[in-house]
Amino acid sequence: MPAQKKRELMFDFRSEDGIGHRGWRMDDSSDIIEICEAFAGIDRIYIADGHHRAASAVRVGLQRRAKYPDYGGDEDFNYFLSVLFPDDELMIMDYNRLVKDLNGLSVPEFLKHTGEVFEITPCECGKKPEKKGCITMYLDSQWYHLELKSQYGSTDPVLGLDVSVLQTHLIGPILDIQDPKRNRRIDFVGGIRGLEELKRRVDEEGWAVAFAMYPTLIGELFAVADAGLLMPPKSTWFEPKLRSELFLHLFER
Repeated sequence: MPAQKKRELMFDFRSEDGIGHRGWRMDDSSDIIEICEAFAGIDRIYIADGHHRAASAVRVGLQRRAKYPDYGGDEDFNYFLSVLFPDDELMIMDYNRLVKDLNGLSVPEFLKHTGEVFEITPCECGKKPEKKGCITMYLDSQWYHLELKSQYGSTDPVLGLDVSVLQTHLIGPILDIQDPKRNRRIDFVGGIRGLEELKRRVDEEGWAVAFAMYPTLIGELFAVADAGLLMPPKSTWFEPKLRSELFLHLFER
C-alpha cells in the first residue's frame, strides 16, 4: 500500500550482494482489515519457492498441536513466514547441476550413453539453453548443446520438467546418483552465478561435468501444484534473496 511507504522505516540497508532492503510496520487495524479482505477474494496461492520448508513448518505445527491439545489457534506454531508476489512479477531462474565424477566412465563412453537420450552438438562457447527440453553441458573443456529426443518426453507435470528429465535419463541411470538431495557427488548452482561459475568449478575445482538448465516456467509450477504434487528439489531459483532472518524468532522451547 503506497501510504505505508510514507511512514517511518523499520530498517533501510543494502546487503553485501548490492540489494536494498526496506521495511515498514503495518499495525493500523483498518489497513490490516483491508488486506485481509483483499486476500479473501483470492482463490489460491502457490508456493513458488520453499515448498519443502513449508511442509516442514506444517509438520512442526502438527507436532506442537499434538503436544498442546488445548491450543487456541493463535500460537506461533500455527503460522510460518511467507512473502507474496503477483505471478507476473516473478522471474524464475535456472538451477544448475555439477557432478563430481563420471561414474567410472571415460568421456567417450559417457557421451555415447548420453547420446542415446539427447541429441548432442558441440559448441564453441557456452550459451544458456534457449528453450524447454534443452540443456547446456560443460565436459572436459568442451561445451555441448543437449536436446532431449522426442520419444523421451513426458506430459506428466513433474516428470516432464527439465530437471526431472535430466535426473531420470542421465544423472540417475548413467551417473548413478539416485538421491540428489543426499548424494555428495552432486552440487547445485543458482543461475544468478552464470555459466562462467560452472566452467570455473569444473576447470579449477575438479568437478567432472556441469549442466546448465532452462528455467522452470511459472505455468509448469502451477501445473505441478494443481495436480497435488511437489516440485523436485532444486528446480527453481529466485533473485533477489529476501533477508527473512529479519523477521525470525524462537518458539517457546
